[in-house]
Amino acid sequence: MTSPPFRRLAVIVLGALSLTHCASNPVSGGKDFVLISEQQEIQMGAQAHEDVLREYAALDNPALQAYVNGIGQKLAKQSHRPDLQWRFTVVDSPDVNAFALPGGYIYITRGLMAYLNSEAELAGVLGHEIGHVTARHGVRQQSASTAAGLGVVLGSILVPGLDSQAATGMMQSVAQAWTAGYGRDHELESDRLGAQYLAKSGYDPQAMIAVIGVLKNQELFAAEQARREGREPRSTYHGTFDSHPSNDARLKQVVGEANQYSVANPRDGRADYLQKIDGLVLGDSPAQGIIRDNQLLHDKLGFAIQFPPGWRVSNQADRVLAKNPKGDALVELQQGPKNDQPLSTLQSGLKLDAGARFDSGQLSGYPAAFAAGTQQGKPVVVASVVFNGTQYLIAGMAANKPAYDRERATLRGAINSFHAITPAERRGAQPYVLKLVTTKAGTTLASLAKTSPLKQQAEAQLRLLNDLYPAGEPKPGQRLKIVQ
Repeated sequence: MTSPPFRRLAVIVLGALSLTHCASNPVSGGKDFVLISEQQEIQMGAQAHEDVLREYAALDNPALQAYVNGIGQKLAKQSHRPDLQWRFTVVDSPDVNAFALPGGYIYITRGLMAYLNSEAELAGVLGHEIGHVTARHGVRQQSASTAAGLGVVLGSILVPGLDSQAATGMMQSVAQAWTAGYGRDHELESDRLGAQYLAKSGYDPQAMIAVIGVLKNQELFAAEQARREGREPRSTYHGTFDSHPSNDARLKQVVGEANQYSVANPRDGRADYLQKIDGLVLGDSPAQGIIRDNQLLHDKLGFAIQFPPGWRVSNQADRVLAKNPKGDALVELQQGPKNDQPLSTLQSGLKLDAGARFDSGQLSGYPAAFAAGTQQGKPVVVASVVFNGTQYLIAGMAANKPAYDRERATLRGAINSFHAITPAERRGAQPYVLKLVTTKAGTTLASLAKTSPLKQQAEAQLRLLNDLYPAGEPKPGQRLKIVQ
C-alpha cells in the first residue's frame, strides 16, 4: 500500500514547461505544436519512471524481464526513434494493461502477459506502445491540454504541495493522458507504426489484430460479468477497446500498410512465450495480499480482514475497497502512519463534520481508536488499529442515512473482523499461478475447469487465457495454460 502513481507528475510537468514552439515530428517529419523539447521529454519520463516503480514494483523475474526487454529493444531499433534509451519493464500488477511514458519508457503488466499466447502478440503490444512514444503522443496531448488550461496551471504553482483542486486536476490529466489512451486517431497511428516495427523485426504485422481480438474477448467477458453482477464494467486496456474492434476496417487498413515490409518466415514464438510465462502469478500477488471469498489474506503483513459477502472487492495498489451491490456503501482499508498514536491520527487526519465522536480502545486485542460522524452529511465510521508497529485505517461509509442504517451492522462487522492471520489462513494465502499442460484426445476446457481453483467462471477464464473464448476447444497435443 503506497502512494498513488503519478502524484508528482504535475510537479514534473510544470518544471519541464518551456516557451511555446513547434518541433519536428519524428514520424511524419512535419511540425508539431509542443511545449516540451526532446531533452525535457526524456527528463520527464525518467522522473515519472521512478514514480511508476514506487507504485507498481517491477516483477521479480529476471529471466522474463530480460525476454521482454530483448523483444522491445529489437522493435525499438526499427522505430523512428532508435537512438532513444528505451526501457521495457514488466510490472507486478494483475491489471490487463500496457502503457508508455514519454522518453522511451514502456510497461506491460503481468496481468496482460497472462492472456497473450505468443511472442508475436507480445511484440504487438510493445510495438503499439513504442508507436505512442515515437509519434510523441503523450507530449503532444500534454502540450495541448497545458496550453488550453494555462491559467489553472499557473494558479496551482502558488499552492504549497500542489494539493489544490487545480493541481489535482492537472495531475489526473497527465496520468490519464499517459495510461488511458489518446483518442482513436492516435491509437490507429500507433497500430500502424507498431505493425511496421513488427514486420521490420521479423513478425507478422497481423499479430497486431490478433492481440486486439484477444483483448476484445476480455472486454466482452468483463461486460457480461458486470451485467450479471448489476454493475458497470471496469475500464480496460487503452490500446484496444475504446478505439476499435478487431474487425474495424480502418484498423485492418493501417495494419495492412505494413505488408510492404515483406516477412518471408515470420516468427510466432508461441512455444517460447508459453515456456517463459509458465509459473507466472495470476491475479493478486502475495505482495499486495490475496483475496479469497471476499477475505483479504495478507501473509506478508500478517493480517486478515473479512469484507462483506456479495460485495465487490477491489484490491488496489494503495488500498482495498469493497462496495455493496446497491453502490451506496463501502468499506476501505489503507495503511496509516508507522506509530502507536491512532487517536491522534484520527483527530488530526479526518475531516468530519462538527459533532463527530472519537474514542480509544482495542480491536482484536490491538490498540485502536475509533471515530463516528458525517463527512459532508454522509455517515462515516472509522477505526485505526496498531498492528506490528503500523496503523491500519478501516473506514465504513454510506451515501446517506437510510443506506447507513441498512448497512450499519455490515460495516461495523467488516471493521471488527481485522485480525492477525491464522496458520490455516496463511496456507490459503497462496497465489494462483499459470501452468502448462499438453492436451490429449477428448480433453475439453469444461473438464479442465472442474479441477480449477478459479471456481466461478473457471471455464470462461481458461478460454480467455488460451484464446479460445467464447466456445473454442483445444486440439490434441496442444499446449494450454491452466491455473493452479
